[in-house]
Amino acid sequence: MTVEQIKMPQLGESVTEGTISKWLVAPGDHVNKYDPLAEVMTDKVNAEVPSSFSGVIKELIAEEGDALSVGEVICTIELEESKVEASAAVQEKQPDVKTAETGDYQEAKARYSPAVLKLSQEHNIDLTQVKGTGAGGRITRKDLLKLIESGTIPTAAQQAERMISAVEPKEDQKLEQANVGMSATGGISAPPPVNFPVAIGDIEIPVSGVRKAIATNMLRSKHEAPHAWTMVEVDASNLVGYRDSIKEEFKSKEGFNLTYFAFFVKAAAQALKEFPQINSMWAGDKIIQKKDINISIAVAADNALFVPVIKNADEKTIKGIAREISELAVKARTGKLRPEDMQGGTFTVNNTGSFGSVQSMGILNYPQAAILQVESIVKRPVVINGMIAVRDMVNVCMSLDHRILDGLICGRFLQRVKQIIENTSKTTTSIY
Repeated sequence: MTVEQIKMPQLGESVTEGTISKWLVAPGDHVNKYDPLAEVMTDKVNAEVPSSFSGVIKELIAEEGDALSVGEVICTIELEESKVEASAAVQEKQPDVKTAETGDYQEAKARYSPAVLKLSQEHNIDLTQVKGTGAGGRITRKDLLKLIESGTIPTAAQQAERMISAVEPKEDQKLEQANVGMSATGGISAPPPVNFPVAIGDIEIPVSGVRKAIATNMLRSKHEAPHAWTMVEVDASNLVGYRDSIKEEFKSKEGFNLTYFAFFVKAAAQALKEFPQINSMWAGDKIIQKKDINISIAVAADNALFVPVIKNADEKTIKGIAREISELAVKARTGKLRPEDMQGGTFTVNNTGSFGSVQSMGILNYPQAAILQVESIVKRPVVINGMIAVRDMVNVCMSLDHRILDGLICGRFLQRVKQIIENTSKTTTSIY
């Protein structure tokens, strides 16, 4: 018998893990090469993982809801061979089960699922002290969740205390470890579970794969990137007049809406060409300044936020950008976004004004260096040449990674965006 492993694929250049949202197969099912095995949530988009072989599904290593790093095993598949070979191989594997049953965890350790290993690292669980309830004494994810909920978590430190008097870390070291919130493996540790009182009438809502992906990315962004933000006030009166004068004709001719947002995305793309430092990412010991200008746009669905990408936005017209905004929004809200629709973003523009917001500070779309928030356009009295006038004003807010960017370059970038928007008119700006 030849058993092959199916691993979590890399579904994007910056994707490091995926969440199994739904298994499409079960142990014992026969699959052909390229048949879909599971739906995976990564970077806030659903994708199917295809089989790399033809054969019979032997074991599902991960459970639905488990988050696995790229390259980790999600299932195993038995390739199509003779029944005699398969039977012999089963006999060879029996000692592993016996070993686990007798309490020797050397073989069992090699069979810990990625989900079990991840939970044990996040909660500092000593797996050698856990009795599994799975086949052959194998430790399952449910075993660990039960321990976590009970609060009786066996740790390596507890085992050591039974043998010798452990040396306690200094109080300032404890405080530093608690504040940083990092796991022993160097990643961001999950906060300990909290038991909230549930009263009659309260509704418990399970955390979906999309929400978990959003939470993971946002937490990582806040932990790793020192956020700063700045804002400029923009007079969009000329833009409003121009767009409103052609929107009906445009919709009739093109079949989709010409939104204010398309003008702001184009302005941001143009400014990024002039200030390429903004179009960068932090890579530990170096900063990567991206050549392509790919604008991520935030699209809200009923209970999730998707961030599809407009590729090479600086090379597109306002009409082309408006078309892509419309198409990507429809895909996001109908669940038809593909992995390639979500990949390659270098800078994010968020249309928070669509909800009536007038001022906000966005969380960076990790690992990008900055995000631009376009607020609601509202009529306000302003002073022009010593006289009060009613103008269409909009706040444009920018959050930045202070490791990469400083206030000077970001201020100049925002001033350029402001200049482009304020000079948008029928005589100076073509949408085609």
